Amino acid sequence: MRTGGRSPVGTVGVVGAGTMGSGIAQLAAQAGARTLLFDPVEGAAARGAERARAGIAKLAAKGRYAGDAEEAGARLEVVGALDALATCELVVEAAPKRLELKHELFAALSRIAPEAVLASNTSSIPITAIARGAADPSRVVGMHFFNPAPLMRLVEVIAGVESSDAALALTRAAGEAMGKRVIDATDGPGFLVNRCNRPFGLEALRLLQERLADVQTIDAIVRAAGFRMGPFELQDLVGIDLGFDVSKSFYELSFGEPRWRPSMLSAQMVAAGRHGRKTGRGWYAYEEGRPHRPEDPEPPAAGGGDGRLVTITGWLPIADELRELADAAGWEVEEEPSGDVPWLIVDCGSEPEADPAQGAPRVMLCAEGALHALDPAGTAAGFHALPPVGIVELTRTASTSDLAAGRAEAFFTSLGHRTAWVGDAPGLVLGRIVAQVVNECAFAVYEGVGSPEDVDDGMVLGMNHPRGPLAWADAMGLDHVVMVLDGLREEYGEERYRAAPLLRRIHAFHEDEHDHDH
Repeated sequence: MRTGGRSPVGTVGVVGAGTMGSGIAQLAAQAGARTLLFDPVEGAAARGAERARAGIAKLAAKGRYAGDAEEAGARLEVVGALDALATCELVVEAAPKRLELKHELFAALSRIAPEAVLASNTSSIPITAIARGAADPSRVVGMHFFNPAPLMRLVEVIAGVESSDAALALTRAAGEAMGKRVIDATDGPGFLVNRCNRPFGLEALRLLQERLADVQTIDAIVRAAGFRMGPFELQDLVGIDLGFDVSKSFYELSFGEPRWRPSMLSAQMVAAGRHGRKTGRGWYAYEEGRPHRPEDPEPPAAGGGDGRLVTITGWLPIADELRELADAAGWEVEEEPSGDVPWLIVDCGSEPEADPAQGAPRVMLCAEGALHALDPAGTAAGFHALPPVGIVELTRTASTSDLAAGRAEAFFTSLGHRTAWVGDAPGLVLGRIVAQVVNECAFAVYEGVGSPEDVDDGMVLGMNHPRGPLAWADAMGLDHVVMVLDGLREEYGEERYRAAPLLRRIHAFHEDEHDHDH
């Protein structure tokens, strides 16, 4: 863990000594600032300071803090009144999420420390709305840390409508001195990182609502792609009630943006009192903080192709990866039909002028559409996967032959990957979630909320994604992303799945290049 440089701020005030406030105070003290911690609740500031000092000592013991732990702990001071923050150059507010309370605090802090930069750690309330409570809104910024603040390597610095360049620069420098990767965001629902991560949970809820897969299957597919937690495990950890409140806030602040419509399943869980880990039951039941679910099994051993012929058509990156995996597993692989009847045709799409692959059991990539649309009344099975392959998702319709379904499952298992049967839809589970996350990020970049680099770093460092969404788009191919989005929009007829203008423009440019190459 980086410890950053020497703090550019001599004295930092922190208002609120809960989990986030004490963590922020710990970071400020570690960075070398005199740190004043205030909380109006009797004894809360003392407990927060104790947690912060214990956190510093723990990091030092693990070799993750290079400074003197005792000296850093001594820089932490508990104060009994807001007035004691008069000498602060930066005050970070980490109080409960109530706008009226924040207005009162910022009005008081404006009077007490008129030269200080006032930063809010809020994750959801617009900074511009908070700044209304301050005497000088130009000195108000957002400084959004991620939980747990001492360990998560990211901080968002958010510019409200009136935030000054000087206030933003000081806040950025303070974040960097704390050892954080500082990303910039403009004010709006969820700022940058929480906004870009919205579809991770909302699309999973939609999949569940449509009964395309159950909670455990969706989470297992997502974990197999390298995510630390599935979307339902994450909702349980954060609190389903808190997540639902944030969803409603997004929807209201956007005046009804379809991509951000809350799920009635969340409303149902909240009404039932099933809020996640903190209530012992959410999407999972919990005992000693662990969800009741089976452990993910090891993937099968690769091999068993035994020289049999498989035709894998298509030019998307997933087709290339499947050809490499099949070759390594002992299959004889061809890209186009040669005249010999293959054991299986894996149809990942083909060039318009190419002869259609036929004459053998077939499994089709469900990207441009659902299987029922791609092979109406046909016998093919369907699949979807993203490179690098985790679990291969399989689907079937009423007319899918047992032979196609069985050979598809056997083929993908031979590549050394687990399989999961899910309902029929464009992108199936992972493709649908990732395409919508990429799309939301493209909207955010297009609207100037953040840069592409900040989006990718933010999702990896703030949300523990295995790669940034724009890196996902590069890996799977922009054509693949747009195929899934267009397939979903065609299937459902909803603006929820419209491709972002930036995504559409880049895709059109790539299509022109592709046509030129051919």
